[in-house]
Amino acid sequence: MTDATHTTQTVETGTGTARVSWHHAPGARLVLAVSHGAGGGIEARDLRALARVLPAHGVSVALVEQPWRVAGKKLAPAPRTLDTGWRGLWPALAEPGLPVVAGGRSAGARVACRTARELGAHAVLALSFPLHPPGRPEKSRAGELLGAGVPTLVVQGGNDPFGKPAEFPKGTYDLVEVPYGDHGFAVPKRAPLGQDEALAVITDGTAKWLSSLS
Repeated sequence: MTDATHTTQTVETGTGTARVSWHHAPGARLVLAVSHGAGGGIEARDLRALARVLPAHGVSVALVEQPWRVAGKKLAPAPRTLDTGWRGLWPALAEPGLPVVAGGRSAGARVACRTARELGAHAVLALSFPLHPPGRPEKSRAGELLGAGVPTLVVQGGNDPFGKPAEFPKGTYDLVEVPYGDHGFAVPKRAPLGQDEALAVITDGTAKWLSSLS
């Protein structure tokens, strides 16, 4: 699909063909490249909301489908393979010549953190960072987050079983809490805020943070 604001690009990587859905901002100052998690694709509600809202703030959004997802596989490969795919995508993401904010949700957030410094990412957006497996707080992945080495924003659901905001260690990163949100940022029907309001917390918080980056 191609029009003035939306293009789709395929990219060959060392682990197969990846796909990038570009949502272009007129006169963009940044590219936000965000990948999906291990259990879903770029149709995730938070990724779609960011692609819809951020171009109006001067940020082009690249929704990245990792090769395993493009190939129709149901299970994500090992972290090392995910990192290899992301590295292979990076030249296409940097091609516009703008600073690139590396991002992702869940497993995609881990990839962004692990590779940020190596690839020269401007910053990292970590959506639903899986701090630990559900019910296994001793299996902490905090080292990946704290080791990103660039400005980082975590956007976390208040009821995320992979790590509630209060569980996160102290660090130099910023954190936005989505009240009542689960790992997919879904909020219960009885919650004081609706689903659209929850998504607005994500998009508003991300837009504000991106505008603060030098």
